[in-house]
Order: sequence, then structure tokens, then C-alpha cells
Amino acid sequence: MRDKILTIALAVATAAVAQTRREITLTDGWQFSRDKAEWQTVSVPHDWAISGPFDKKWDLQTVAIEQNNEKVATEKSGRSGALPWIGEGHYKRTLAIPEGYSKAELVFDGAMAEPTVTINGQKAGFWPYGYNAFKIDITPYIKAGDNQMEVDLNNLEESSRWYPGGGIYRPVTLILTGKERIATWATFARTAKIDGKKAYIDVDTKVEGIDATDKAGVEITLYDRKGYVAAASRCDIEADGTVKTQLDVDKPELWSPESPYLYKLTTRLYKGNRLMDEQTMNFGIRTVSVTKEGGFQLNGQTRKIKGVCLHHDLGPLGAAINKAALIRQIKMMKEMGCDAIRTAHNMPSTMQMDVCDSLGMMVMAESFDMWKYPKCKNGYCRFFDEWAEKDITNLILNHRNHPSIIMWSIGNEIPEQGMRGGAETAKRLQDLCHKLDPTRTVTQGMDRVDNAMKTGFAGVMDVPGFNYRLHKYEKGLKELPQGFLLGSETASTVSSRGVYKFPVDIAAGKKYADGQCSGYDVEHCSWSNLPDDDWRWQDDYDQVIGEFVWTGYDYLGEPTPYDEYWPSRSSYFGICDLAGLPKDRYYLYRSKWNKEEHTTHLLPHWTWPGREGKVTPVYCYTDGVEGELFVNGKSQGRIRKNKEGRLDRYRLRWNNVKYEPGEIKVVTYDANGNKIGEQSRRTAGKPAQLLLSAECQTASQTPTLKADGEDMAFVTVTMADKEGTPCPTSDSQLTFTVEGDGVFQAACNGDATSLEPFTKPQMKLFNGQLVVIVRSTKQAGKLTLTVTDKKHNITKSIDIKTI
Repeated sequence: MRDKILTIALAVATAAVAQTRREITLTDGWQFSRDKAEWQTVSVPHDWAISGPFDKKWDLQTVAIEQNNEKVATEKSGRSGALPWIGEGHYKRTLAIPEGYSKAELVFDGAMAEPTVTINGQKAGFWPYGYNAFKIDITPYIKAGDNQMEVDLNNLEESSRWYPGGGIYRPVTLILTGKERIATWATFARTAKIDGKKAYIDVDTKVEGIDATDKAGVEITLYDRKGYVAAASRCDIEADGTVKTQLDVDKPELWSPESPYLYKLTTRLYKGNRLMDEQTMNFGIRTVSVTKEGGFQLNGQTRKIKGVCLHHDLGPLGAAINKAALIRQIKMMKEMGCDAIRTAHNMPSTMQMDVCDSLGMMVMAESFDMWKYPKCKNGYCRFFDEWAEKDITNLILNHRNHPSIIMWSIGNEIPEQGMRGGAETAKRLQDLCHKLDPTRTVTQGMDRVDNAMKTGFAGVMDVPGFNYRLHKYEKGLKELPQGFLLGSETASTVSSRGVYKFPVDIAAGKKYADGQCSGYDVEHCSWSNLPDDDWRWQDDYDQVIGEFVWTGYDYLGEPTPYDEYWPSRSSYFGICDLAGLPKDRYYLYRSKWNKEEHTTHLLPHWTWPGREGKVTPVYCYTDGVEGELFVNGKSQGRIRKNKEGRLDRYRLRWNNVKYEPGEIKVVTYDANGNKIGEQSRRTAGKPAQLLLSAECQTASQTPTLKADGEDMAFVTVTMADKEGTPCPTSDSQLTFTVEGDGVFQAACNGDATSLEPFTKPQMKLFNGQLVVIVRSTKQAGKLTLTVTDKKHNITKSIDIKTI
């Protein structure tokens, strides 16, 4: 109790004598224009392009996609989302600087793209890479009182292979301090080792503005969740401002996906007895390693990485970051059993890493999609020579304290993997990562495996990452010096939620007249494979340390295999669709990855007018080993998983079922014959009612949002018959109204071919479902979302509290 009392007393004393540091998130009060003639008021984060309209002209190209092994150029549309992100955007706002601050700094977490920052008419800074965080010392350009800030952005055509968004799409923070301060991104805390019941934490930092004659020192304190002091150290400051110490923590609580325990690490700068500056950050005690003998280890325990790749866009919200949306994403993946994400193919946001820290999601933080050799003519290749090391430096300094990050990636499918000098560049960037952070390994995703091995490119990496190329795994494991490999990008299986194609055949690159892919999860790209294929390697070879599936969610752009089909404008790779609704494949991964709960999932739906008497295969995704299927009470046989069959090792399949209206039911069993689950599908009648279900992040018995103007609820809308059976083919046009203390934000139905704008309050159901997103205001009370289907004369409302 004594340590707790001292902590509280110190906090009170600090509040009384030191109001030096202020960190202000610049959310409201921005003006935005595309042409500097007409301005509108917006809040940041902001994506100027997400409202559309969709149009193939925005990213129409005639090109052969090298990554897809194409040899002949063809017309491609929707490659970067078919949204108007190309061109200039301009922001301005007033910065109010109080008296008494000697230092002012702006930290941008990301601005798309090539932001130039001007303060009071003077250029204060520039950073070309739209995905990276950067900081600008604006002290020379400001005065006490009101100051004018402007941010000019420019997105060039063919500068991205997917939807990048447009605008200041991540937070901007104004940091005000005195002359004596703790430098931004200078503090680095890491677990040196865990020995029995004690952990040793190395902490470095750097202070600025301290003279050699100053009687200054730094106090570093680690607090547990309850606010008790877990360890503390009073440190001297070296002549160059650096500070180094080690904290010894008794009986440490370790961070992991299963138990994401976070401490608070506070760094305080004193001059004499006066507190000059103070910083606090979350910290997780954990160790990571990758070795030939142990594979990937977290806290000394070997585990296979069960990861997914995530692009940065949030579907109908676009690139504008939102905490509630991130939490929904990560929780959905964790429920599936996923324990890691790869931030493909770009640098993550701080908010995303904070969410991964708190929820327990490991992260491969990626940097670039290209180096010097271009994949698209106006991509990062324009900046690589001058900016690559600066970008790597910012990435690592900004994010290295996040316990969720387990490795860095320096590239994705870099063409230089097969070129002279490529290995030297890879080693140079990897060495820089080690210099800035010696605690984590470095990887990158390689797709030209033979070339990468021949040139030595693969051999220099800490962790050789193979993108697909399962037929090269054996060669890699035999010839690479590391003795292990990572599936850095896997599967690229394609499917559309609720769409089923007949006959059911495994196919590569198959296309249909409706621009959709089959939900039976048997279709993939010419260069990729099925989930089942990856799992064979991971289950049968200890040296394959895990995978990152392409992708956890659908994303805007890259509509493979329909990049020559208009109006396709978003991906089909996702385990969840663009609205965040799970496809059937979600349950296939859940049946393999989620070891805490049983999975029994039956597909397809059972409403097939016109298919009476036709063969309609039935699949079950389950962690069980055996199942029995019934059609209208009649057994279709009890089958068992088969290790030899490509699709039968991880799925149960009844391939000769003939459709008849009514009910199908499956009962699943474990290896000992114990029943573990059952599920039914029924033939739906006519649409009769709308079912509304809200996902909110505030813990409450009823749907509840924080009245902060930023929190969001995700309301799933399902069409059902009078008995409550979902109508899986309904495509009714719905309209949405929001009354009270909230606003309509967006809607999405997950249809990659839909051209309906996300931000208009109307949309068609896609296979019976869609998601409506509502946002709180800053007024506590209640909002009411009303959904209307005029065709069927159906209306349904849901109330959501705001507190």
C-alpha cells in the first residue's frame, strides 16, 4: 500500500507544479478544399475520396500485372477502388499557441500523400511517404496566440496498387513543452530477459535543452494495472542528453495474445526538484525470438503464427482511421483464433498498434511495397534512394515500444529480389532495423523464390518470408541457411459472401458473368492456393513457423480475378467482406485456429427455388473430426475427415446431396465420438421482417456509444421471413434515417460490384444482409436508427444510448 500512496502523492504534486507538456489532438476546426476556392469544415481523420462517386475513369489503366504473371497488357479498372483519390487536397486551420511554451512540435501519423506543411506562410516541413508518421519542429515559425497552418497534399495517378485514400487520414498532434524536454520517440523500453520470476527491462531515452551545469535527472517508473510501482530508477543524464537504465520487475505479468497485460512506463525529467517534463506510455513485458531449433517463440514458448494480412482501409469508412472500427476488426479476427496481423503493404497507424497492444494481437509491421524498381510508375520508387532509410527510421522509432509488434518487414514482393545489388540493399535496410531495434527480427515477403535464393537475397534475411509458392517450400527449407521459413502471404482464396456456384470444382482464376466468386472456398488465383494447402505444410513441418493469410478483410481496389470486369472495384480475398461480415471461409479458419471454442458451420444456405432434385453439395467447417448430415430428417451419412484428400483433411463434405426445400442439419463429433455441435439451415419464405443487431465497443447490456463524436456502432441488417429465417437471396433497396444524438456515417453490403455510394443513406441488401454505421455526437442521450424497405412495406428501428 505504501508504494500506491507514494504514487498518488507524486501525481498530485506533479499536477500542482508542472503543467509543462501539453499534447493536443487536432481533430476539429479544419477547413478542406480540393481547389483552394471552395472550402468546407471537416474533422480529422478525413478521407476526401470515400464518398465517391465510383467511376472507372479514376484508375483506368492498360497494363500487364507482373505480380500476376501477366505477359500481355489489358484494360484494367477498379485497381485502386474506382474512387476519386487522385489529385490535390488542401487543409488549413488555426493553431492557438498559449503563452509560456518554448517548444512546439507537430506529429502527423499519416497524410496521403506528399504533405507539405506551412505555418504562417513559411514552409515548415515535408514528408513524401503518405503511410509514415513524421514530426515537424514548428518552434521557429510560431508566435503566442493564433497561427495559421496549411497542409497541401498531392496524390499522383498510378502511385498505388490499391486504394490509398486521400487527405489527413490519421491523427495530428500538437506537442507543447518547455525548452527542457524529453525528445519525441526517444524513449525505448524493451525486455532484456525473463529469468524465473524476474524480468529485466532496459530503458533508454534522450532529453533536450539541459545544460551541463543544470542539476538535472530523469526518473523512470513502471506501474502495474492497479497503479502500484512495479519498478523505478533515478538516472543521471549523459553529456549528450542520453539516459540509460535497467528496471528489475519481480513476478512480472507477461504480455501475450491470450493475456495482453500492459504496464504504464512514466519518464519524468527534473531540474533540481522541479518537474520539467513527463511522458507516459503503455509497456508490455515479453520476449520474441525465431530460431531453427525453436521456431517462433513468444516468452520462450514455441507457437505457430496464425496471422492475416490487413490493408489500411476500413471499407466504407475509407482510409480515415477510427478506433471503434479497428477494435471491431481485431476482435473479429481474435474470435476466429487469429493471433497476428501483417500491416500489408505499408506502415501502420499508431492507433492500430495501440489497439493491438490492448487486445492482444501480434503484428508484423511492414514498410514498403516497392524499392527502386517501380511496380507502378509514380509509386515509392520516386523516393526510395533519398527517403528509404528516413522512413525505416521513423517507422521503428515511432512503433518500437509496442509489445504487439513481433517483427519488422522491409518489403513486399520487391523486384530487386532477383537483381544484382538486391541482397546488399536488403542487408542494409535490415542492419538499420537492427541498429534501431536489436530485439526484433526482420523479414520480407518474397514471391520470386528461385531468383531470391540464387542472388542471396533470401539468405540474408533474419526470417525468409515466402509469398505463396508452396511448391518451393521444400527447396527453401533444404537450401536456406536459416533452416525455417514463414508463409508471409498465403492462400489468396477468393469468395463472395453468400454466393455459391455449381458445379463445385476447385478452380484457379475462374470468372463468372455476375462478377462474383464461389463461397464454397474452392477458388483461388493462378499463383495461389487454398487454405487447406497451407495447413498441410504448417501441420507437417515444424520448420514452417506460421502464416499471414491474404486477407483478413476485403479491401478497396485489387478486384482480382475481375480487374478487367466493370463494375468490380474491391477485393474478393477477404475472410470477411468489405462490410466486416464473415464469409463462410471465416468459419473454416475458425475451425482450425480457435482452440477455445468448438466450431460447427454449415454451407450453403438452403433456399434454392429451381434447383429441386439437383446436386447441391453441403460442406461443414468444424474442429470435430466427424459429422452426420440430415436432409428433412433423413441421414445423408456419417463421414470423417480424411488426411489424404486435399479438401477432406480440414472439411466435411457431402458431395451428392440433392436439393429439396425444408431443413438440412449437421451434427458434429470429436475424436472420441462425443457430440460437440450442430447447426441447421432452413428454406426461407417471403421477406417479412428486418432483424437489426448493433456492435458497440462500450461494455453495456444495451447498445451504447461514447458521446465523443467519434465512437461508432455497426448495425447488421438481415432480411428474414415471418419465422425469422434469413432470406439469403434478398436484394431489397433499403433506406436509413438517424434521429437523436447521432448521425448516419456509412453503409456497406459487401458486394464488390456495387456502385452505390457508402455515404448516402440508402443501399441494396447483398444476399440478405448489409451493415449500417452510425456515429455518436458529443451530446449524451440516445440515437435511433430506422431502416425501411418500401417494396415490402417493412420498417425496423433500433435505439442506441450515448453516454
